[in-house]
Amino acid sequence: MKSEIIQKLQSQFDALAQIIPGETIEFWFARDLQVPLGYHRWENFLATIKRAIESCQTTGYDPNDHFRSVTKMIELGKGGKRPIEDFMLTRYACYLIAQNGDPRKEPIAFAQSYFAIQTRKQELIEERMRLQARLEAREKLRESEKTLSQNIYERGVDDTGFARIRSKGDTALFGGHSTQVMKNKYGITQSRPLADFLPTLTIAAKNLATEITNHNVLQNELHGEGAITGEHVQNNQSV
Repeated sequence: MKSEIIQKLQSQFDALAQIIPGETIEFWFARDLQVPLGYHRWENFLATIKRAIESCQTTGYDPNDHFRSVTKMIELGKGGKRPIEDFMLTRYACYLIAQNGDPRKEPIAFAQSYFAIQTRKQELIEERMRLQARLEAREKLRESEKTLSQNIYERGVDDTGFARIRSKGDTALFGGHSTQVMKNKYGITQSRPLADFLPTLTIAAKNLATEITNHNVLQNELHGEGAITGEHVQNNQSV
């Protein structure tokens, strides 16, 4: 796409952006975008909007947060007016509309990139949220393993025995693969804990198994490496 076309389209979309008074939320009116996006008939553009609304639902977002139906009055001849349907669209809504359009058309191809900027920010926010969830899961596992080590030391198991119990639990959790095999799989150095590199769901599974072991060690008054190992292996197989 030629640079002059890009500049023209960017100026158009920038000029059409609206700001909700007292807020910093950008929005666009669908009727304003119809022609710049290459739609000559409202009915055709409305069909694309409806597909975008379905896409919004599929991704798990509430369409009402991004596609707000409004009514506008247009001037008719001799001073008359009549209502027409319109939509207030967030940047994400505009992005979905562009994604449901024909990318062979230059305005659509440009709009897909133009409106994706905010979508990329959304992805970064979600990525940070996933990272935070992972860090929280890792901290829970760290605490449950600390509790387990304290519990089993009181029941005749030393540091070496605790390491063996954890290793056999990992082997059970990973379908017969040892801790070292899993470290090799993920390219983890010997000095780093395996759990630092596991997916969030796997960390949560390890934590659940460890919590169950903690509970049952106390509940059933388990003593010695053999009994506690058997309990921990069973719990890791079950989660």
